[in-house]
Amino acid sequence: MKAAIFKEIEHIEVEDIAKPVCDADGMLVNVKACGLCGGDIRNYHNGLKGGVTNQIMGHEVAGVVEKVGPQVTRFAVGDRVAIAPDVSCGHCFYCKRGRGNLCVDHRMIGTHWPGGFAQYLHLPQVILEHGMVHHIPDGLSFDDATLAEPASSVLASQMNAGVGLGDTVLIIGDGPIGCLHVEVARANGAAKVILAGKKRLQMVSAFAPDALIDSTTQDLVSEVLRLTNSLGADVAICANARTSSQELAVESVRKRGKVILFGGVPKTAPMTTLNSNLIHYNELTIMGAFSYPAYINEMALSILCAQKITASKYISKIVSLENIVAEGIKAAEAGEVLKVVVNPWL
Repeated sequence: MKAAIFKEIEHIEVEDIAKPVCDADGMLVNVKACGLCGGDIRNYHNGLKGGVTNQIMGHEVAGVVEKVGPQVTRFAVGDRVAIAPDVSCGHCFYCKRGRGNLCVDHRMIGTHWPGGFAQYLHLPQVILEHGMVHHIPDGLSFDDATLAEPASSVLASQMNAGVGLGDTVLIIGDGPIGCLHVEVARANGAAKVILAGKKRLQMVSAFAPDALIDSTTQDLVSEVLRLTNSLGADVAICANARTSSQELAVESVRKRGKVILFGGVPKTAPMTTLNSNLIHYNELTIMGAFSYPAYINEMALSILCAQKITASKYISKIVSLENIVAEGIKAAEAGEVLKVVVNPWL
């Protein structure tokens, strides 16, 4: 089979490798589509967790079950499945409390196991038991199903922050994650959704935020205060990989407002500087947001199928394994596309 293999930082090669063998308690999936995530792009430039190399990345996977081991009963040959990356241990302090995303032995497809930038993906027993593998609802395409993974993170973060009726929500970042936050905030009942960005403002206008801020020409904090009668946003979501956005978010929320640090930043430069007096005197809440429980991933698939999140607006480009870097990563970084999907059979 063909696979795009991450050899080392900024070096991916497409190779012909052996098709995985299906274990007696495992499952073999024919990969039909795999989304290119902002995390994949960050890892391409900075390396995988733990310094892992010679690995197949890709963790927003949709495909068809090609083979199941005799011990597998939940899936059958021909089933359409969506696969999310997180795999927990199931028995640690966090797992027992329904927080598998915080598992002390948290592992991921695309880092600890081969991912979806390949024609076939083998799922061993531990992934089938402690990972996230769900049936794709009828009527939802493989390409659209790949959006369930990032949508799940967005849904979980806003649920944790209690985004709701009447809120003014500021979203900093005009990539696909920012757009997902727009749709989810509106579905949660937000009264005003403000999106700030730099590269894709024309593309994100299709999602009809109530206000757009061009961070290249406008002062973000001043604009937010103007749009909120000097009050500030109820919630600010940092939907990009820049610590500077976190600093601006703290200055853009009202007293007792919430800031969600959604986008992971490069591991080589993780430190940020926040105005601690604003946090202290304004009683702000600063929240991290990482991943989601399995039931939210299943919920995301249903929401996509019901078109409450309009998947067709996101996918701008479909590329082959050979063109992940040249046409996928480069186009995403240049702001030429919103969401890239990899088809390993092209």
